[in-house]
Amino acid sequence: MDYGIVLITLGLLFLAGLAADQLSRASRLPRVTMLLALGLIVGRTGFDILPDGVTALFEPLSAVALTMVAFLLGGELTRENLASHGRAILGISLSVVAGTTLLVWVGLALLGIDPGLALLLGAVATATDPAAIADVIRQSGLRNRFTETLSGIVAIDDIWGLIVFAVCLALVQQSGGWVAPLAGAAHDIGGALVLGAVIGVPAAYLTGRLEPGEPLQTEAVGIVFLTTGCAIWLDVSFLLAGMTAGALIANLARHHDFAFHEIENIEWPFMILFFLLAGASLDPGALVSLGWIAAVYAGLRILARVLAGAAGARWAGVPRSERGAYGPALLPQAGVAVGMALVAAEAFPDWGATIMTLTVAATVFFELLGPPATLAALRRVARADPPPD
Repeated sequence: MDYGIVLITLGLLFLAGLAADQLSRASRLPRVTMLLALGLIVGRTGFDILPDGVTALFEPLSAVALTMVAFLLGGELTRENLASHGRAILGISLSVVAGTTLLVWVGLALLGIDPGLALLLGAVATATDPAAIADVIRQSGLRNRFTETLSGIVAIDDIWGLIVFAVCLALVQQSGGWVAPLAGAAHDIGGALVLGAVIGVPAAYLTGRLEPGEPLQTEAVGIVFLTTGCAIWLDVSFLLAGMTAGALIANLARHHDFAFHEIENIEWPFMILFFLLAGASLDPGALVSLGWIAAVYAGLRILARVLAGAAGARWAGVPRSERGAYGPALLPQAGVAVGMALVAAEAFPDWGATIMTLTVAATVFFELLGPPATLAALRRVARADPPPD
């Protein structure tokens, strides 16, 4: 590996990310979309100018970046936030996951797709992209009831999605028994929750003691890397582990008020590389390879998000101005969906190519068009419910 070329490329990517950030401000488009588009241009489907040494960094960088996002989202699950928005977070997240699974499953089955395959695709469709949604919220500069509730939903909806996926996988492969998929889900979810607690509880006690008032940057980075590394080593979800640790630190720490201030200060360079390399790994050709099936799948997921989000918001007693915004705000989809698709493809090799191609196609579509939908939803709610003077 030519480390000089790798370092030059990383430097150029950081500067390109800064340029994309400025361009997004001028165009009012989410910087996530700009970074993904830039990644497409320099990646394998564009000019293919990224050296192998840089693309090889995508997996560890994405794990660290997503764990940072998970810590920040977990920090939103404070007692105060849950007391104020707990019903909305629980009601909308469950409604969106259940509604997405059912509508995509029924819709694809009615169009002639094998019901088992359709059920698996419905479960995969429940996944969201917490990194993209969290960054759009941060870029918007908005902090209100809607953004707090949305952050809480994003923090837990993939938990429900993983559980639903495990149940659907077990239903489809009943001949192979229920034990394997449910045990896999229990290991992934339960192991991540235990790991998050093992790291989060002592970290909550220790953080802020070296420098009263807020944690040190080195301390924050150490906790993130420790969580990420242990999750990869134990083969559990680093997203759930980071979220659990973040929630525990936010609720139990007594030596400062802003548990993740330092993570916010260092997160953006990691996110630049994450979104650029994610864009470079996308394959737009997958969008057209399945033709009408990909279009129907995307349309059903959008419809399910909108209807189920509004239904959950109505049940939770959310103000009318916000009810129609949760579904569009939850459209981005990425890594968790691909992980589910890989498991499903391994379990059902005959459907493997269809599952993977369709999931990758949906990822391209929702990663590019999802963040603008999230930003539009945030701005619509802000206009309808302006902050008090």
